[in-house]
Amino acid sequence: MSLINTEVKPFKATAYLNGEFIDVTEADLKGKWSIFFFYPADFTFVCPTELGDLADNYEAFKKLGVEIYSVSTDTHFTHKAWHDSSETIGKLQYPMLADPTLQISRNFEVLIEEAGLAERGTFVIDPDGKVQIVEINAGNIGRNAEELLRKVKAAQYVRENPNEVCPAKWKEGEETLAPSLDLVGKI
Repeated sequence: MSLINTEVKPFKATAYLNGEFIDVTEADLKGKWSIFFFYPADFTFVCPTELGDLADNYEAFKKLGVEIYSVSTDTHFTHKAWHDSSETIGKLQYPMLADPTLQISRNFEVLIEEAGLAERGTFVIDPDGKVQIVEINAGNIGRNAEELLRKVKAAQYVRENPNEVCPAKWKEGEETLAPSLDLVGKI
């Protein structure tokens, strides 16, 4: 079943952020755009490249009013240790959610049950707490923060302009489409 347009299920998690442990719940997502960025595990190979890419683009996401939450099934203590020991992870300024109970990974349907790890799942959540974008990658395929940024801009645009849609490769400032009978068979 697709998670598109479904509300984020209730959860409570501890996150590591800027030298502190903080609590995060689904209520923290309301009123702003959020990204849940699941990855398999701390201290691995592809994961730090992805989290570092997000960190490099974090200010651009913040300008759009988007908060990023990276999520793995590791503990918040492991997140702190990784943050303290890795130059790449040390530059993260967004919350690193711990999901050792596997609840959040199950809620988002990315849990690899037999491994106790999460798939590479990306979820863009609107200010109403509803999922608008879902992307799942195989464990050996990293994601691109700039492409995610483009998708967020498209999601925000269509939310603000409900009678328009963004075509393939749409970028901010480019033409959109207004679905109508006149367009059927003309594109």
